[in-house]
Amino acid sequence: MQILPMGLLVCAGILLLAWLHRSVLIVGLVASLAFGATALVTLTSLGGSSPLIYTAFSALLIAAVALRRGFLKDLGGVFATVRPIWVLCFLMVYSAVGALLLPRFFAGQTVVFVQSRTRSGVIEASLAPVGSNITQTGYFVLGGLTAMALCVLLLERGRMRQVGSAFLILGFLHAGMGSLDLLGKIAGAGDVLAPIRTASYAMLTEAVAGGFHRIAGAFSEASAFGSFSLACLAFSYTYWRRSRSQAAKWLAAVLLALTVLSTSSTAYVGLAILCIPVAWGISKSFFLGRATGEDLTIVSLMALAGVAVMAVTLYNAGFFEPFVRLLDAMVLNKARSASGQERAYWNIKSLQAFLDTAGLGVGFGSSRASSWPIAVVSQLGLLGSLMMGVLLAYILRGLGGLQGWLSPETETIVASVRNFALAAAVSASLAGGSADPGPAFFIALAVVASARLQARSRRQAWAGAAPIDSRKWKKVRFSATA
Repeated sequence: MQILPMGLLVCAGILLLAWLHRSVLIVGLVASLAFGATALVTLTSLGGSSPLIYTAFSALLIAAVALRRGFLKDLGGVFATVRPIWVLCFLMVYSAVGALLLPRFFAGQTVVFVQSRTRSGVIEASLAPVGSNITQTGYFVLGGLTAMALCVLLLERGRMRQVGSAFLILGFLHAGMGSLDLLGKIAGAGDVLAPIRTASYAMLTEAVAGGFHRIAGAFSEASAFGSFSLACLAFSYTYWRRSRSQAAKWLAAVLLALTVLSTSSTAYVGLAILCIPVAWGISKSFFLGRATGEDLTIVSLMALAGVAVMAVTLYNAGFFEPFVRLLDAMVLNKARSASGQERAYWNIKSLQAFLDTAGLGVGFGSSRASSWPIAVVSQLGLLGSLMMGVLLAYILRGLGGLQGWLSPETETIVASVRNFALAAAVSASLAGGSADPGPAFFIALAVVASARLQARSRRQAWAGAAPIDSRKWKKVRFSATA
């Protein structure tokens, strides 16, 4: 194991920032997600794998919650009232057992794509146990444990407000590093954030597409940056629309600009998909006569942008030609490119592996695809996919019929975090290679579960039933489920 000094320095900076905001555990965990190419150590025993720094903050959160007085009673209460936590536990065990047994049971019976031993690319090979069975399963189990610890922690008063602050900090960190990366490349300084890229990934940070510098921010390449920008944009836009926060409004504007300038086809397609519910919501507001000032602002800006584009085109017909070429290369003709055809081939072979294993899957981490749902199906099989679908549906539902039982601020935070996770899932569905849904998925699961538990407790109290008290689980008869 090799410790990376720059990773330690970045962790120290995050801890200081979290301490200044009086929430070392929550702010530290969420803020660490902004550093998508910064590792703390390199595990030479696992082929040079380098866990990102968020894993250290996840471990810190789990340890801090586990050492609290009354932790077992609090955890028992969560298990007694939040049914998806049981599904998560079953999925964690199923994934770990499958990663151990399935690559050995079906060894040589199907073809998968794995990272080469030199970590220089992805190669096609017969199914066999690989180091990713350990590392990817470890990330997934760590995410599940993080969700459980967060469920316990978020039952305390004031913790949900810390979640909202943490995600705003995350958005500003991501936008700031993306802007710094772009300005450095425009100024000819190259990759100014190279010192913090300590992970053992292939760094594609100085690529150019269609004459435009590809923004990587604190990530290893533009696609990862664009995907994360899309998730942060979903959070900040939702937070602004619901709370009318000026900080969130300007953050959303900057993130939208960075997403457009990222030159990432994943970000462009994902943005188009996310614009559908936004356009539907605004259209519905105007149709019902309930348009707000924010709706008018968005429509006005879109109209002004359209007029500006037409005016510039009339003045100089070739002004937008570089942008058109970029859009054509990164989106319209992406499927016909060598990269697009290669990734489509990965997906076809992953689905074939699902069939070759009779629907059991090849095991967590045994293969690589180019779409998260396909990776889930091929690695976890039919049963694992159903369990993952249940958890995704739980996040998608959000508060559901329990809206109105929490403060507007809490409901705003829950909706914003949920949309962050859903936007991340959209990006992963377009280009995700692993069955691990990522830390955003588990954080959103914990936020939704704890909010539903609190809302149900208040509804019970209003109806005359005893409210759920996280500090007195033994005195409460758990008859309600979240």
